[in-house]
Formats: sequence, C-alpha cells, structure tokens
Amino acid sequence: MMIMAAMTATVPEFLTPKLKSTSMYFNSHGYKIGVSVSQLGWRRFLNPSSSSRVFAVSDVNKLVTEFDPNIPLERASTPPSSWYTDPKFYHFELDRVFYGGWHAVGYSDQIKDNRNFFTGRLGDVEFVVCRDDNGKIHAFHNVCSHHASILASGNGKKSCFVCPYHGWTYSLTGSLVKATRMTGIENFALNEMGLKPLRVAVWGPFVLLKVIQATSRNGEVETDGFVASEWLGTSVGRLSQGGVDSSLSFICRREYTIDCNWKVFCDNYLDGGYHVPYAHKGLMSGLNLETYSTTIFEKVSIQECGGGSKAGEEDSFNRIGSQALYAFVYPNFMINRYGPWMDTNLVIPLGPKKCKVVFDYFLEPSLKDDEAFIKRSLEESERVQMEDVVLCESVQRGLESQAYDKGRYALVEKPMHHFHCLLHHNLKL
Repeated sequence: MMIMAAMTATVPEFLTPKLKSTSMYFNSHGYKIGVSVSQLGWRRFLNPSSSSRVFAVSDVNKLVTEFDPNIPLERASTPPSSWYTDPKFYHFELDRVFYGGWHAVGYSDQIKDNRNFFTGRLGDVEFVVCRDDNGKIHAFHNVCSHHASILASGNGKKSCFVCPYHGWTYSLTGSLVKATRMTGIENFALNEMGLKPLRVAVWGPFVLLKVIQATSRNGEVETDGFVASEWLGTSVGRLSQGGVDSSLSFICRREYTIDCNWKVFCDNYLDGGYHVPYAHKGLMSGLNLETYSTTIFEKVSIQECGGGSKAGEEDSFNRIGSQALYAFVYPNFMINRYGPWMDTNLVIPLGPKKCKVVFDYFLEPSLKDDEAFIKRSLEESERVQMEDVVLCESVQRGLESQAYDKGRYALVEKPMHHFHCLLHHNLKL
C-alpha cells in the first residue's frame, strides 16, 4: 500500500512553469511566439484553432491570483466563480492546461487492428489516431492541409483518409498521396503537405496524446515507463495494484453533454464522497463511507471506499464489490475500478459553460456475456450519472449568480483543493 503523500503549501518545482522575466514565450503545439511584456503590456495566446486571441495580461493574471494555493485547505477559499464563467479565462486555460502534458483520449481496442482509427477533440484540437498497415500507431491533427476541412469523423477502418471537401488523400502514415486539380500550381511540394503529427503513447488500455508536434511524421509510438511516469507520477504502482491496467473487455460508451464548465464536473468528482449521501441514495447503499480515504500524488488523487451490500438485504445485486477505487488524473480524466468493472470518464471542454463527458465501460472477460448483469449495472450507473448532471448544471447556474463569488472547503475535499492548486500552477504567469 502506498503511503499518502503529504500535502504541503508549495507545489513541487517541476509543476511550476519556467518563464523568463524579460520576454514571455508561449509555446503552443511546438510553435514558439515571443512577446516583450514590458514593451507591449499584452500577451498573445495562440490557440490551436485558426485564430489567435489577445488578452491583457493584467485581466487574466487577476483572475488567476484570486486563488492562493499557499493557504492551507483549512483556511483556504475556493477559486472565484470567474474561473468557471469568464470566456477570456476559458481560452487562456485551454492553452495552459490542455496543450502541454499527456492526456488519455481513447482506449487501445479502438485501434486493435491494422487500419483502425478513431477521432476526437481536446479543447480546440481535432485529432485522429490510427494504426497503419504495418501495425504502427500514429496521431495527427484531423485537419486537411488544403483548406482546413475536418478530415475524418467517428471511428472505424480506413485504408486512407480522403478529405470530404476536395478529395485530397492521405496515407495512414500521414503523407499526402493525392492532391486533386493541383496541376500547374507552382512551388507545390506533395511531401511538405502531409498531416501534422502529434505525440502518441499507450499505457495499459489507454491511448494517450500530447498536443505538441511530434519530431517527425514517422516517430515511434511511445510506450515506455517514462510516459507512464510523466502522466501518472508515483501513482503508477498503486493503480496497477488496483487492476487499472489489467486485461478487461470493452462493453460500451456513453456520452453526456452538460451545461456546465468542465471544472464543475471535476469538482463534483473530487469532493471526497461529500455529496454521495445526499444526491446518490442508490449508490450510497453499496458503499461504506466510514472507510473512505484519499491519497494524493503529484498529479493524481485516489479516493477509495469499501463496498458490499448490507447484510440482510433481499436484493443481493452489487456491482461495486468489496472495494471501489476512484482515480482522478489531472486535469480531466477519471478511472473508476470496482468489482469486476472499470469505467473511465473523459471530460472535454466545449466552452466556458459547456462540456462533454465520455464514459467507457470495461468488464472482466468472464462476465462479458452476462447480459442481465451488464444491463442492470449500466442502468444503475446511468442513474448516478443523471443525478450528477442535475447537480453540475445547478452549480453552474449558481456560479453565474451575483450572490456567489467564493466558497470554502470541507476537510474531505482535499482532492478538490489539490486539483485547484495544480490548475493555479499551470495558469500563473
């Protein structure tokens, strides 16, 4: 059993962005932009979308510094409501939080066979992940080099990617193999117009993406321990012990579009079981909250709780089992391992007040054909998710009220406070 890492007032140095005092450099997708703050008083933040946005440094910095991570949880106030409602803060946040580290974007069974692919979105980044004819995994910006059309959609199997707009064709290794009606165009090099690559890795059942341009179009997929360590830190061993990277069968995917800021959903997940007795009566019956514990790692928090149906219950159905593990991987990925099940929750920002949460369900292979058990388990899970949707949308409405600015933490909300501290250290200028 891993020993709980002590929460201190200072976040580890490796989490703190290194910025020069004279000239500020913003690196998005591997493209460096230098701006002299002393001369301009402005900073340009280049999002991965087609347009750049310019914000006054003082405006953004004021919002960030309204939360102080150096104040212990017992005396701390939560971030201000502007973190959850202000459009300027949202666009700044995408660059600082989502376009640097590794992020789980899918699972390996989606690209199990050659020519399999899946698409997705991370902030403003549209991406496609595929396995080529030689079994090698690639990831690219899902944008045609001609006139920026989205190239592929959904998931499935393809021998190549054909742009639905003008028919430009790309191989599964990202090279442009056909550009229609370009005869006579000067200084046009086919080999310079391929898809822009992204870094991709695999750990256990998870496909990871880093929104930084890969060094070459044919770079190897990264699968070594360094990636797992960078993504999960010292929590890797505990998660493996909890069966997170074990062989499970994929069952289904559910998606929920919620009218709330993406952080509202994360906060709800990270309140240490605080809301469970009040909002999830059904789930409460399968958990022993007196055993609830939290372990904080560098960029991961793990909440654990004993489970099991109460003695004497007529209905002995229990999907939770004897122990439930809930892992939050900063900034937007949750792994829930309980009984024979594992489900993952990927929170995708869609705007300052909207997000999409993707649930993927996995089950121990011995039960993958037990239709009655699967049906009832998914029904119970669906009920919990809909209860959370109501909670999160209610909180978002409250955050937009003039009556609320900041709140306080309960002691059980240590994972939430840890999340907010990590956000602050990504966001501070």
